[in-house]
Parts: sequence; structure tokens; C-alpha cells
Amino acid sequence: MAPADDLNIRERLNPALRKRASRAFLLGAGTLLLSAVVVARIGRFGFNPTDQGFVLAQVWRVLHGEIPHVDFLGPRPFGSAYLHLIDHLVPAPLMIGSSFVMMVQLIVATFALVAFLTGTSPLDWGPLRLGLVFAAALVCLNTYPLMAWHTVDGVFLVAVGWWALDSGLRSGSRWRRLLGLFCLGFAVIVKQSFVFAAPIGLLILLFHPAAPPKKWPRLLGDVLVLGAAPLLYFGVITVAGGLPSAIAQLTGGAQTWGESLFRFWAADFEGRADPRTYLLPVLLAVAVIAVAWSVRERLGERGRLLRLVMGLCVGAVVVFVVADGGFEHAGSWPVTLLWLFLAAAVLDAVVRKRLPWQYLAIAALGWMAGLSWGYPLPGLLTGILALGVLEAVVPPDPPRVPRFAGGALGATAFVLAGLLLMSAHDKAPYADRPQGELTKDLGDVAPSMRGVRTNPGVHTYVAQIRGCLDHYPASRVAVLPHNSFVAPIFGVRNPFPMDWPIPIEMTGDSPERMVEAAERLDREGDYLVLFQTVDPVSLSAGEVPGAVTSDAPTIGLSSVEGRIKDVLSGARVACGSFAGFWAPAR
Repeated sequence: MAPADDLNIRERLNPALRKRASRAFLLGAGTLLLSAVVVARIGRFGFNPTDQGFVLAQVWRVLHGEIPHVDFLGPRPFGSAYLHLIDHLVPAPLMIGSSFVMMVQLIVATFALVAFLTGTSPLDWGPLRLGLVFAAALVCLNTYPLMAWHTVDGVFLVAVGWWALDSGLRSGSRWRRLLGLFCLGFAVIVKQSFVFAAPIGLLILLFHPAAPPKKWPRLLGDVLVLGAAPLLYFGVITVAGGLPSAIAQLTGGAQTWGESLFRFWAADFEGRADPRTYLLPVLLAVAVIAVAWSVRERLGERGRLLRLVMGLCVGAVVVFVVADGGFEHAGSWPVTLLWLFLAAAVLDAVVRKRLPWQYLAIAALGWMAGLSWGYPLPGLLTGILALGVLEAVVPPDPPRVPRFAGGALGATAFVLAGLLLMSAHDKAPYADRPQGELTKDLGDVAPSMRGVRTNPGVHTYVAQIRGCLDHYPASRVAVLPHNSFVAPIFGVRNPFPMDWPIPIEMTGDSPERMVEAAERLDREGDYLVLFQTVDPVSLSAGEVPGAVTSDAPTIGLSSVEGRIKDVLSGARVACGSFAGFWAPAR
């Protein structure tokens, strides 16, 4: 090729590369800006000591050199403790910074799953799809708490993993393929329920339409990258001598298989509108669209109009399900959307004459996200599920929408989703009072909580813990059983191997290890161990006594609390609503 020809090619490519770079910058900036706005308007309102700070407590242990399943215990792997080290790098108070990271994760996961579903790049999306995807991210948040959490991490890693693997295979990009495989392996060590994402990724690697010819050396290298994070994680634990204990912890919990997704069909909705009735018009419309598409040559323009009308009907049902659900945290609307999404998968198979593997993979991810003791719903994927149904009813040859009209429609969807999100959160922030009653800023208790607003009862409760730490100084502090936030927020060390020692979390040898830690603590001294007298559920009602006696009845969820009390021989103390034991440094 002549030098002049090479120069002409570079001149034609440079404007396109600059345009894509500018679009990538704008998308990144938009993601960060939206995350900051959501945290400022929604995420900083509401606080509950039960699980907010749970993952941050694990991060705090890792920062101090503790090894998972050896020095601290739990029924899930602790990959999130390593992923959320980044929370400490955000230039904001820790709780606010952690909320910001979670929102960024959710938006990126939404973009990744839409790109994976459609086989397109976000850099090529027009204003209509961009507006719908940002709206979908807000729907995915609904009234889920903005906090570091292993389920969010799993959805994020699987979404990025499948997207990077798919786009890497289609484009021939080695680094994207390997990034995707690594992320899928990482998802395995944040929560067991995401272990199924790895074999799905392996199937994509082997049978992707754009997969290159099979070469065993490359395939072996890909499999090693897929297993890199789990191998490193369990390798360190094995070297530290904790593998038998880790296996007992990870396999000893109560099993859950997403029963709520199937009980949906036998549930009694107690006089409320039965969400199962929404499936009938969608299935009917899907069948009409499929038939009309199959005989489109004979129907001509009438067939196109029929498909358009049926598509609008499906869109109306989806919008109604989202709006009627009101972003309720534990409502039936996420399950309804998952079944609508599966109906859309059938339509995708008929129209495009292919196995709808992207749809089936995302449906499987919804099931994985619902494998939970506390929140057995695919709520974190609701925006994706809704948008996926709309994508399915759009034919492969859609009419061109004017850019301005598309932008207006996308902006309208985004604004409406934002208004619904604000309304839902204002009425019911996660585990707290309505937003108008959240009048206290926790920043006057701990700098790491600056900007977090809560009700006077929770503020009093957290302030009492601060007062206890000041009045009874010790380097090792535990507030049992529901206060995992104490160590990372107040900068103390939890001497027990669990941050949330409730019965369902204590698997394997965890109860015995808790008591052994108490025995060791009593020998060494320099500790403050407090027990709650207030049920966390009542905190939102403001029922926090100003003082209790040292022998006041405390919250006991298992026999472990009583056994710990029997072991500790420090001075019996009481401060605020807490009673416990204190032994100063010797």
C-alpha cells in the first residue's frame, strides 16, 4: 500500500475514533453524574444497623490482614470484601462513597446487559435507547438500598463478564474475552448463587456464533483465566489451613432454589389485583406478532400495522406492571416481569429463527439474583427485564425514528422513572421512616457517616454506641448481634470472627469459634462487648431508652449470646440502651 493511501485511511479513521472516544467520555461522565445525583437525592436517606455496613465490615477486616474463613467466617465467600476496597478510594465519607460505588455498579451492569442482549455497543446507541437504558437503571434500583452488597456485586460481575466475553468473541478482542472470563470467575467468589454464570460463560466460549476454531492451548488458557479468581481465593485459604472450615461454612447454610419464582403461580394475592393476569394479553400479543411476522409477505402493510399495534399493547402492559408495582421492595412485580421476559424470549426465537440464548442467560441471572434468604426476588434486574420485553417486540427492520423524537421519548421515559423512584423512596426508604421524618444527620456522630440522614431513634441509637466507646475505651469492640457497621465506621476491631452472628449466618463451626473468641478475649483483656436491648425493627419507631441497667434483658437470637456472656468476666457495664462487659487494657 502506498504511503498516501495509508495516510488517507488514517484521516478517515481518526474522526470516527475521536467521535467514539468523545461518546465514551460522555457516557462515563453521565454514569458518574447520575450516580452522584441518585445518592444525593435518595441514597443518603435512611439507615438501619442490621445489614448496612455488613460488606464494609468485611473490607475492614481485609484491610487489617485477616483471611476469609480463617480469621472471619460466613456462609458465603468473601470476594466482595476485595471488590469494595475501592469504596475507600472515593473522595467522600465512607457510607456515601460506598453508596456511590453501588450505583455506578448498577448502571454499568444495566448497560452491559442491554449491550449483551442486543449485540450492540453503547457507543452506537441513539438518544432513544440511551434514555431507555438510563431509565432501566433507575427501575433496577427501585427501593433497593444503596449499599455495598454481595448480590449487587454478583449481578455486576456477571453482566460485565457476559458482555465483555460476547463482544470480545464478536470483535476478536483478546483482552475483552479474557476480562469477561475473569469477571465470571470472580462472581463465583462473591456468592454461591452466581456459580452458574461460569458454566454459562464456558458454553458461550465454546458455542458462540463468532467463536474462532477450537485450539486447545488457547481454550486451556481461557479456562485458567475463568478459574483464576476462585483458584487464588481458595488457594490462599488452603495455605492458611482454613479449607475444611471454609467448605463447612459454605455448604452448611439453608438451601434456597428460587422458590418464590414458582410459588408465584400458586400464591394467594389476598384481594389485590392478580399479576398473573398480565401474562395472558402479553402471550396473546406475542403469538399474534409471531404469526404476523411469519406470514409478513402475504399480509404486507396490514401485517406491519398489526405487529405495531400488538407491540404497543405489550409495551403498555410492561409500563403498567412497573408503575403499578410502585417500586415496592418485596412486591410481586419483579417476578411478573421475569415471566413476561421469558415470553419475550419465545418471540425472539420465532422472529429471529435462533435459540434466544441471550434472553435465557439473563433470565438465569434473574434466578441467580433471587437465590437469597432475605430478598428472593430478581428486583435488581427489573429494568433489564422490562426493556428486554420491549426490545423483543421491535421487529428486525423497525421504522426509523427521527433523532429528535427518539431523544424526547427516551428523556420522557427517564424522567418518569426518576419521578417514580423519588416517590417510592420518599414514602419508604429502606428499613427507615418516610424521608420527611429523617431529620438527623449521622455525621455529628461519626465523620464516616456524614451526609447520611435518619430518624431521631436511629440517631440516638448510633450516638449511644459512640458514647459507650468514649466512656469505656478499648481497642476491641463488638455490639451484638445486629451492628456490623460499628468496626468500619468507628475504626475499632471486632474481636469475634463474625460481623452478623444471627442463626442463619452461623454455619459450620461458627458457633464454637464465636465462643472460643470470647474465651481468648477474656484472657487478654482490653475489650468492650455490648449487647442490644432494643430490637432493630423498633428503631424506625424511635423506641430507644435513654438508659438501662447492666443486668437488663438483651436481644438473644441464639444460644451463642448466652454462652459468650457466661465466658466474659469483665466488669458489667451499661450505657444508653446497651448492657455488656468491659475490661480495660492491662
